[in-house]
Amino acid sequence: MNFFRELAVVTGAVVLATFSTEVKAQGTAVPKNWQLLDYGKDSVFGVSAEKAYSELLKGKKSKPVLVAVIDSGVDTTHEDLRSILWRNPKEIPGNGIDDDGNGYIDDVYGWNFLGAKDGSSVKEDSDEASREYYRYKSKYINPDSALAPGSKEYAYWERLKAKTERPPSADKGQYKTMLAIRENLKKSETILKDYTKTEDITAKQLDSIKNAGEDVAMAKSFLTRLFSSMEGEEDVSLNAFKEELDEYIQQLKKNMEASVKRPVDKRTLIVGDNLNDINDRFYGNNDVMGQFSFHGTHVSGIIAGVRDNGVGIEGVADNVRIMAVKVVPDGDERDKDVALGIRYAVDNGAKIINMSFGKGFSPNKEWVDDAIRYAESKGVLLVHAAGNDGANNDEVENFPNDTYLDGKTANNLITVGAMGNGRGNAKVAVFSNYGKKEVDVFAPGVQIYSTVPGGNKYGAASGTSMASPVVAGVAALVLSYYPELSARQLKEVLEKSATPMPASLAMVNKPGSSGEQVNFADLSTSGGMVNVYNALKLAAKTKGENKEPKPKKEKKAKVAPVKKG
Repeated sequence: MNFFRELAVVTGAVVLATFSTEVKAQGTAVPKNWQLLDYGKDSVFGVSAEKAYSELLKGKKSKPVLVAVIDSGVDTTHEDLRSILWRNPKEIPGNGIDDDGNGYIDDVYGWNFLGAKDGSSVKEDSDEASREYYRYKSKYINPDSALAPGSKEYAYWERLKAKTERPPSADKGQYKTMLAIRENLKKSETILKDYTKTEDITAKQLDSIKNAGEDVAMAKSFLTRLFSSMEGEEDVSLNAFKEELDEYIQQLKKNMEASVKRPVDKRTLIVGDNLNDINDRFYGNNDVMGQFSFHGTHVSGIIAGVRDNGVGIEGVADNVRIMAVKVVPDGDERDKDVALGIRYAVDNGAKIINMSFGKGFSPNKEWVDDAIRYAESKGVLLVHAAGNDGANNDEVENFPNDTYLDGKTANNLITVGAMGNGRGNAKVAVFSNYGKKEVDVFAPGVQIYSTVPGGNKYGAASGTSMASPVVAGVAALVLSYYPELSARQLKEVLEKSATPMPASLAMVNKPGSSGEQVNFADLSTSGGMVNVYNALKLAAKTKGENKEPKPKKEKKAKVAPVKKG
């Protein structure tokens, strides 16, 4: 759905107008695997993975790296994922026994912290702002008079009110824009389907329409603009586009309605745990897939979709196992689930954790902080999406983050913004959050083609949710060849090896703005785009802090000397 958020920002003024007879020239098609390519060779802002494989890694041996995907779940039957999924070696599938004694029964592929004992799962949940708003209303009745003006708690309440008591202006604006897009889309659909005598319209069919009448030309122009905005998605069709657009409009409407209603805690009703007790840990079920695993499946393919198997897509890393940890519903994830999801991943051997989620409020941040500290103590790198609000994370809250409540900073968490492919004006993604202090690197995140659930399918999606697993894949690839790097060193390698924007392209559109120009170097701590080719070269020069234990030599049994005589 992130594409539609981007579309609203990019095309707002255009789509609100009536059809234009101007037909924009189509640019050169962008390869579906553009995130793996190299700017010097391919003229796209990829991470140079293919270049690294061909020039640096031939003939070298690597060690497998376990990457946990804390997300909405993973399609464990997908052709491009089945063989790279983690399988708990100490668990006997389907016997209803906690064979490894970790507290989670039959956790073969991972664990679902949104699951119920009857096998069902939480699908939808409310947003954290609404939950917190009504918690404060219940606690203080009238927080405006009960809280001391000028206190931190009052400032927090003011933020909750601003977010909750009226629909977010961004949702209002997007909703209005999307309704206009849908209206014009209906007009285009009627005209073009009548003209082509087909039940669906693809980009290739649009290209084949020549010398048509004015109505057809205008409809073609409008649809061409929408399709061309979906960079890298060559197989897009009108029916598929329309279906996703309708879903997004319904979600925007739901967001606005939810902002004035007390949320129902469906999660606790379904899952059955004590949400206020972090020590109540052993809940959920082992169904890491369920019926709503699009997001986590897409993320997993970006990291580790099987390479060189002749089908589908290729992931960034070639020697990875994916552990599925399900904590993200359609709505805001709970701090308890996030904290326990991190701990589960660490305890079961993950060395890298991808977290393509986030929110603006974190009422139990101390639980998540403790889990991040725990991961830090075990040498585990966390990779987190910066967010898709076109906002400055130095100025707005975005959780989880690397700043603990005590003011100290985690050295094992890297936050990722999203790049476009670099052709035309598509440099930094218009929706991406940024921040000179709070965002560490940028990576490909616009129209990334990957695995989707439901019958070995593939599709494109956009968001910092897609940029984060690109970086997780890069981190896994580097670690697989240089396993002695600590999490701190791995983060440092990724940041120091990040590629700056070419000087001639250094000025970019500031995300979320109407075209304000800023220097790309000022949008993140590193000022660069993650690059696995450079990272591997730097890793080769870095003395690792982790020394892998040498295999113990077997002691030879002492044999008593044979006595003569």
